Amino acid sequence: MQNTNKTTTIIIVILVIISIFFGVMYVFSLVKLKNDENIITSQQANTKVLAFAELFLNKVLKGGKTVSFDDRLQLENSVRALNDKDIFDSWTKFTNAKDQNEVQQDFYNLFGLLLGKIATQ
Repeated sequence: MQNTNKTTTIIIVILVIISIFFGVMYVFSLVKLKNDENIITSQQANTKVLAFAELFLNKVLKGGKTVSFDDRLQLENSVRALNDKDIFDSWTKFTNAKDQNEVQQDFYNLFGLLLGKIATQ
């Protein structure tokens, strides 16, 4: 009887150790999963910001002419898709600029903000 109790105790201790081990591994897996999700979200945001920056560069800066309604609509939709209030506010300020100096300053602010968003994400 005493031998059975000893064996049972050893089995229980081994099972508890195994359960603790797998519990710790599970927690580590959850932490890694959360970190991976954050990285993916950041990369997706960077991709959207880069896509907008490229579109802006091609349609506005390289265009060399007045931006068409369709191009402006595409830019507007692209900036809204970013879901970033700072970038949207900077875009709105850029599009509402009154003179060439204001346009140039707002452009620098917008592009600086875009680059800053990429660098911090």
